[in-house]
Amino acid sequence: MKHIITTSGLRDELAGREIRLTGLVPTMGALHEGHLSLVKRSAGENSLTIVSIFINPTQFNDAGDLEKYPRKIESDIAMLSPLLKHDDIVFTPEADDIYRDEKVPDINLGHLDSVMEGEHRPGHFRGVIRIVNLLFSICKPDRAYFGRKDFQQVAVIKTLVKQAGLNTEIISCPIVREDNGLAMSSRNERLSPELRNKAGIIYKTLRKYSNLTEYQDIDKIKKTVAGEINESGNFRVEYFEIVDDDELKPLRSVTETDGRKKYTGCIAVYAGDVRLIDNTEFYFPFTKG
Repeated sequence: MKHIITTSGLRDELAGREIRLTGLVPTMGALHEGHLSLVKRSAGENSLTIVSIFINPTQFNDAGDLEKYPRKIESDIAMLSPLLKHDDIVFTPEADDIYRDEKVPDINLGHLDSVMEGEHRPGHFRGVIRIVNLLFSICKPDRAYFGRKDFQQVAVIKTLVKQAGLNTEIISCPIVREDNGLAMSSRNERLSPELRNKAGIIYKTLRKYSNLTEYQDIDKIKKTVAGEINESGNFRVEYFEIVDDDELKPLRSVTETDGRKKYTGCIAVYAGDVRLIDNTEFYFPFTKG
């Protein structure tokens, strides 16, 4: 694989190639098996895979969170080496390089920017749009791979692609989990061993209430899920919403459900001072339609 650190260097490298299909895996580093599953899929489906590693400052609404984000570039590259082909690329730009001469896309996110992550992390998705748009402009990928753990982010990026008229297919890949069910995340490294082990309660609780016909009241489901997690010790639910997969509009009543749609329960939980997100499908056998 090739390691390229500047946007001009990457553009020059790509300009000299005849490429059939390009896959892009955007990451912020501190790679784990979830990231590697995206890389493996891209490598198997495309003639060229580009993995970007860039801790994007514009998507952090908390300066302390940005400062604490793990940085492991050398070990990240070592993990990628056996998965990438000789001509594949690892791209590790600096902020003042990649953001030079940026043209910020005019994208209307609508309610996506005001619910769940949009509500609790103001400006976060604007920063996501900026960096993804730049990476798409530089790399010109036919396909881009994202983990379903960032469920709302995938919807935001699909909105970018649609409104900007881009030709990149967005591939949403399954969540990879630790043995206890905790969704793999670079932030997990900041958890104490004890808290990391207990954090499996998040997914366990989501799954427990994802398909129970007796819980037909949305508020009751939400309060029950949040209550069980909060009472398990050193966990605090920031939000829990059940949304439809098409528009990500939070359900307020079971009467709003449609048997032709899919629904996902999305949650953000503070484990100590570490913020974790997760999601799983929710099923309503009593839906209309």
